[in-house]
Amino acid sequence: MEEKPQIKTGLFGGSFNPIHTGHLALANYLCEYGGLEEVWFLVTPQNPFKQNETLLDDHLRLKMVEAAVAGYPRFRASDFEFQLPRPSYTIHTLDKLAECYPDREFHLIIGADNWQAFDRWRSPEEIIRRHHILVYPRQGYPLEDTASLPPHVRVVQTPLIEISSTFIRKGIREGKDLRYFLHPEVFRIIQEKGLYR
Repeated sequence: MEEKPQIKTGLFGGSFNPIHTGHLALANYLCEYGGLEEVWFLVTPQNPFKQNETLLDDHLRLKMVEAAVAGYPRFRASDFEFQLPRPSYTIHTLDKLAECYPDREFHLIIGADNWQAFDRWRSPEEIIRRHHILVYPRQGYPLEDTASLPPHVRVVQTPLIEISSTFIRKGIREGKDLRYFLHPEVFRIIQEKGLYR
C-alpha cells in the first residue's frame, strides 16, 4: 500500500499577547504562497527569552488565538506546549510533535531576527539537523548569503508587516482604538474583558 505523503505543517510559536493581523497575514501568505498546507499557532506558556514579560493567562491567550483562526480551515490553534515542561524549549516541542504526529512534516516558522540569534537557542544544531525551518524577513535584520544556508533552512519572501503585540498593548493602555490591527473577535474579547488596560 502506498504511503500517504506527510502534511506540510507550519509551526508558528509565540506568546500571542495578543495575536494580531500581522501574525495572521504572515501565516495566510505561507499557506497560499509558501508551500505549507496548514499552520498551527503554538501558544507558548513562557518564552525563555521573555522571562520579564507579564503574560495574560495561558488559556485566555489561547482563546484569542482560537477566535482569530476559526474562519480559515488551514489554521489551527494549539495548546501543545501547555503539557510540556517549562520553560518551553523549541527542540523539545519539535521532537515531541514529530513523535505524536508522524503524518506531518513540521516546518518551524521564525523571523530573521530570531534566525540571527539562533545560536543562542537550546540545541540549535539539533533543530537544524532534524527539522525544517522557514525564515521570514524582518525590518533591520538582513538575510545575507542565503545560498549557504543549511539544507533544511529556507527563506520565504513574505510581505514585511511590522506590527507587534508590544505596540498593541501600549496603544490599548493609552486608550487608542486599534481594532484594525486585530481580528474582530480578538478585539471584542479585549474590549469585553478590559484587557491590557
